[in-house]
Amino acid sequence: MSDSATVKNLNLEEAGLTSWKEVYHNLSYDELFEHEMDPSLEGCERAVLTEFDAVNVDTGRFTGRTPKDKYIVKEPSSQENVWWKTPDTKGSDNKPIDLKTWEHLKQNTLNQLNGKKLYVMDGFCGANPDTRLNIRVITEVAWLAHFTKNMFIRPTEEELKDFKPDWTILHGCKTTNKQWKEMGLNSEVYAAFNIAEKKVALGGSWYGGEIKKGIFSIMNFMLPLRGIGSFHCSANMGENGDAAMFFGLSGTGKTTLSTDPNRKLIGDDEHGWDDDGIFNFEGGCYAKCINLTRENEPEIYDAVKRDALLENIVVDENGKVDYTSSAKTLNTRVSYPMYFIKNIVKPVSKGAHPKNILLLTCDAFGVLPPVSILDRDQALYQYLSGYTAKVAGTELGITEPVAVFSSCYGAPFLTLHPSCYADILEKKMVQHNSRAYLVNTGWSGGGYNEGQRLSIKATRNILDAIFDGSIEQGETELIPIFNLRIPTSINKVDSNLLNPKNTWRNKDEYDKAARKLAQMFIDNFKFFTDTPRGKELEKAGPVL
Repeated sequence: MSDSATVKNLNLEEAGLTSWKEVYHNLSYDELFEHEMDPSLEGCERAVLTEFDAVNVDTGRFTGRTPKDKYIVKEPSSQENVWWKTPDTKGSDNKPIDLKTWEHLKQNTLNQLNGKKLYVMDGFCGANPDTRLNIRVITEVAWLAHFTKNMFIRPTEEELKDFKPDWTILHGCKTTNKQWKEMGLNSEVYAAFNIAEKKVALGGSWYGGEIKKGIFSIMNFMLPLRGIGSFHCSANMGENGDAAMFFGLSGTGKTTLSTDPNRKLIGDDEHGWDDDGIFNFEGGCYAKCINLTRENEPEIYDAVKRDALLENIVVDENGKVDYTSSAKTLNTRVSYPMYFIKNIVKPVSKGAHPKNILLLTCDAFGVLPPVSILDRDQALYQYLSGYTAKVAGTELGITEPVAVFSSCYGAPFLTLHPSCYADILEKKMVQHNSRAYLVNTGWSGGGYNEGQRLSIKATRNILDAIFDGSIEQGETELIPIFNLRIPTSINKVDSNLLNPKNTWRNKDEYDKAARKLAQMFIDNFKFFTDTPRGKELEKAGPVL
């Protein structure tokens, strides 16, 4: 517990707090473990020790983010820049609220935190000191403090001496907004941002990802306005210093594929790209655990140990973990500090300008090739489209694959218009001669119900061909409709897999599925043709 002098230096009054029972500031992992394992804890506060010596927690009703409950205060610093959600806006989750609503939500959160035992955690977002944010999270829950410690860059003792938060997250998972209907909000849950005040108020959700994605949204506001790229992607680097960025939505393989035993990991989810190269925002990883095995994902599997934090895993009374169970959610997770992965870039999570841009999609229709070599316009078309597919069983009511188009492979986290991020990506790619590839980690030989999921082994062999440049040296062919250039052979990959039509028994059914998916792309991209550049990029998409 922090002494009175330390608490005074924290200046919690600036955050709006007026009272507290006890304050625990920047606890060590061992101290957090003691708090998490307190036998008096109940419900979602309670942690369970697993066979791997890592604790597992339950995030309750929310096992993922709740994007429909995201709000930003409309005031002078945000009004002209934010990509606001309107009836005519597709993809934006940035719902405007006024100052009165913000004050209510903030005070609602403070009312919950006041007079309680509090955990205060400090960290950095961004590996570059000149653009990083000092983040402070204030919560009642020990394991959420643990999550914060895992996911943000941990300051040194020296850096903590003069630490002053740039942004403060008031985390009120135990409270909800009872007046949501009268205020015209979506529900009693909220993630509210005040850019001028530099505060976030969270209420009603225990899901840890709201913390990290909230701050990612802030980086997505600040960095592009300075001409710096801010991207939802993982990144790694080869022995020769060749960096790669992996763009993709959840479930497409960002974490799995960037955590490569033959390449050094820079980060698994959020990165910036400035004049010096790419840099990680985070100090940890947040990996999916559904069907986790040592054979397929050895680095992630071995990262599940003491100080890692499992979420929503099915664990029996003896602590035995069942990674195959989706009884709670398909979005089972583990967070762990970056140094749990042996092969990482040290001492700072930074890399050179990326040689390769990998756009990942999980195509559950079985239409797209395992890999396509993209020209610049095709890369930007795919980036703005942000395509993947949900498969049957992932959500209630989904009985067949559903196409998902999420701009820039992360529309829920975009605070500015998608074109802002695409413009910066294009400039960076041109300036540094980056090559781009579309990599399908989804299905082949048919759709979700008929075909088979492409193996991680095959995808890794494809990536090896990209990294060593051999993919550019062999023969290629053009597949119709999507007009994508694909290699005819890749070392250690069945050549029959490379052209998706070859893997379908019924070729007419493939053509039918391809036309259906192409029409979805065409319809979606109409939202980007209101600018001259968008109109040009439309030509880089499929043609019927």
